Amino acid sequence: MKLITDKTIAIVGGGPGGLTLARLLQMKGAKVKVFERDEYRHVRVQGATLDLHEESGLAALEAAGLMNAFKENYRPGADYIRIADQNATIIYDEHQTIKETDRPEIDRGPLRTILLDSLSSDSVVWDSYLINLQPHGESWELQFKNGNKEIADIVIAADGANSKIRPAITSITPVYSGVTIIEGSVYNAADTIPEINDLVKGGKVFAMGNEQTLIISSKGDGSLTYYIGFNARADWHLKSCPDLSDNQAVSTWFKTHFPTWSEFWLPLFEHAATPFVVRPLMGMPTDQTWETANNLTMLGDAAHLMPPYAGEGVNMAMQDALELSNCLTNDQFTSVHAALKYYEEKMLERTREIAQISVDQTIALHSKGAIEHMMGIIS
Repeated sequence: MKLITDKTIAIVGGGPGGLTLARLLQMKGAKVKVFERDEYRHVRVQGATLDLHEESGLAALEAAGLMNAFKENYRPGADYIRIADQNATIIYDEHQTIKETDRPEIDRGPLRTILLDSLSSDSVVWDSYLINLQPHGESWELQFKNGNKEIADIVIAADGANSKIRPAITSITPVYSGVTIIEGSVYNAADTIPEINDLVKGGKVFAMGNEQTLIISSKGDGSLTYYIGFNARADWHLKSCPDLSDNQAVSTWFKTHFPTWSEFWLPLFEHAATPFVVRPLMGMPTDQTWETANNLTMLGDAAHLMPPYAGEGVNMAMQDALELSNCLTNDQFTSVHAALKYYEEKMLERTREIAQISVDQTIALHSKGAIEHMMGIIS
């Protein structure tokens, strides 16, 4: 790994992709720091469950020597899906099938813990919200909101959809998918909303109807996390969104704007923790490309943001981490720039098809015939 010997590497962002990369590079002796905007390790509750795929997320964990820890924390049965219509009528039930689990589920929190615990104790610099990046000789100076500054020889953006580093690499920006989601969570679901909890049955429910979706996932802490998806203008979240701090306002909005949907679903909104979160779903153009920068690259959503309906986001980020670590520690490359160029070309080629599938899925699930489309995928 002569390319990065005596070089300092800054990874901006402590999500699964950034932490996986840090682990893989540390295993090979690299000097790595992860700069994470969260003030400290347990400052916020992590989101919904993740299904990891054998060729990407699981391959990265295997290379990182973390499969045993994963097997101790994944949730058997959490990957079982029920497909329902807007009246909560079950159309398809994987619980009634014999399924070989090739995409096991793990909650985000335990996965993050596994990755953090695998790093040396001083690897993550918390409360590091990046506000500026500028050249410093042949290196980079990172400037943070708290006033701290760091110099790094190589900087890797793992800072997600709103990356502060991406503009230094390319002027290409995300485009709106046409679909917006509202996210909510209900804690202690077995007692709070028992009928919906029974429907989810420890797995997932995909409910569809009237060009709208409701996807519910169970978590190991007994909560349910869900996403309501609907076609909307790009500025809907600014001009038409209900008060997300008010359960009754969101419930009323659902009844008004999802008029064909059963009242069976209303407890999700009446008992949710507030505030809800609204997300216009964005994605990078599937044909994007850029000139490789010197000592600067990106992975995950920073590089190839896509809507979530193909279930590939975190898997692509972790595969990015695996491939980037291999390139940076491969002595066949004559320079860091050459290694990054090869990584980016392969990464863009690989994610282009996945991104298009994600776009197509987003459109199909929010169109007429969504249930038939899902059944066609399953069959």
